[in-house]
Amino acid sequence: MQPSLTIRRPDDWHLHLRDGAMLAAVLPESARHFARAIIMPNLVPPVVTGVHARAYRDRIMAALPGGMDFTPLMTLYLTEETDPDDVAAAHADGLITAVKLYPAGATTNSASGVRDFDRVRGVLEKMAEIGLPLCVHGEVTDPEVDIFDREAAFIDRVLDPIRRATPGLRVVMEHVTTSDAVAYVTSQDRDLAATITTHHLVINRNHILVGGIKPHYYCLPVAKREAHRLALRAAATSGDARFFLGTDSAPHTDPLKESACGCAGCFTATNTLSILAHVFEEEGALDRLEGFTSLNGPAFYGLPPNEARITLTRGDPVPYPDKIDTGDGPVTVFDPGFPLHWQVG
Repeated sequence: MQPSLTIRRPDDWHLHLRDGAMLAAVLPESARHFARAIIMPNLVPPVVTGVHARAYRDRIMAALPGGMDFTPLMTLYLTEETDPDDVAAAHADGLITAVKLYPAGATTNSASGVRDFDRVRGVLEKMAEIGLPLCVHGEVTDPEVDIFDREAAFIDRVLDPIRRATPGLRVVMEHVTTSDAVAYVTSQDRDLAATITTHHLVINRNHILVGGIKPHYYCLPVAKREAHRLALRAAATSGDARFFLGTDSAPHTDPLKESACGCAGCFTATNTLSILAHVFEEEGALDRLEGFTSLNGPAFYGLPPNEARITLTRGDPVPYPDKIDTGDGPVTVFDPGFPLHWQVG
């Protein structure tokens, strides 16, 4: 067995940091290993203007512990009132790295999202013109569409029409969960990429439902059948530069997860790299881990890869904490269900 692996310091291309006490508690869990992260804008209220993004970035940097090196890559939350000129100005100032599309009602804090896509056409055209990527939560919210089919329906009903109507628009399909999404990405040109989460490489829908409901495995998009999980693992470990890591690490306190109507999200920031090394080792693809975590994302976003390196070492099981204490309450760390033998450092 390979005893160690040195790679460029990774980035997280989809991260929830929240705000306030939660931000202060979970930020170090990402900054410990990741150099940069695309920061989700679905706060309450959401980050919808350049002014909001600057203020949120300032709060993140104020919460960063001394001695930690971390760069938040800010995004704007796309609404039907988003001003194309404000988006362009924020991009020109180097303030934002992407714009995030949530179909209204698709996930946590998405009520302000888009219902009528014709009303955001001007923003999308401006983004194509200036080369600013659109990150999409790829699910339809039509109540007649089964929750396990919402990603595939989104591709056909929303994403493909948007891309055809807006040539040159760079799109990241975030947290893809199906073989349908993998097939769509690999069939398209260089303007489309996809992030894959850590937890979707590990769990399928049985993990959520068999033997009792496991609320800390509940996420959106929800985990699918085993065949879809295997398709994601094949894509992530393939070396295809169109796929890269976006953890979608999403902290919720235990009372909010373990309730009659629990929140969606898996908190994976703490142990993601150990889990990924395990997965890539299982797939015989440790030599491709650096591409997935550290090279493919920067290449798509037009950023240089990080110069710093980290080393993962294989040894005895790593004793990760079960929970992270925050000022808002405890947050459960994602449990992959198997011992983790790879650790950073």
